[in-house]
Amino acid sequence: MTLAIRSPAWSAGGSIPVKYTGQGENVSPPLVFEGVPAGAQALAMVCDDPDAPLLTFVHWVVYDIPASATGFPEAVPPQPTLPDGSRQGINSWKKVGYGGPSPPGHKPHRYFFRLSALREPVRATSALSAKDLARAIRDRVLESAECFGTYARI
Repeated sequence: MTLAIRSPAWSAGGSIPVKYTGQGENVSPPLVFEGVPAGAQALAMVCDDPDAPLLTFVHWVVYDIPASATGFPEAVPPQPTLPDGSRQGINSWKKVGYGGPSPPGHKPHRYFFRLSALREPVRATSALSAKDLARAIRDRVLESAECFGTYARI
């Protein structure tokens, strides 16, 4: 089985429910991880919007997720370190944790959740941005997977 990530809250490529957006409760969606490869010591995940007007907008950064993790529940609290040892990084709002879709205008944007299985944890001493995380894991990735949902402002 290959690495996979999905959310039970919407179908692949489907519309993200308002609850998980800046127009709703702004809580993180539930996610399921499957097929973590043997040899993985940790996972890392980034959620971003490549359809943002100027630059890719980062909504969530999480790393040092235990390789045994099977996903995240709904409404992960916005704290630097989670009970399982996962670390949350800095999103484009310069905040730790998840920030839901809130695109300008009424055109749908795509929100990608990208998961990487790593041969070793990152072990950063401070919260990382998506760019910092990408540099940190560049030579550690065993396998990657992604899923996406769409959202347009109501």
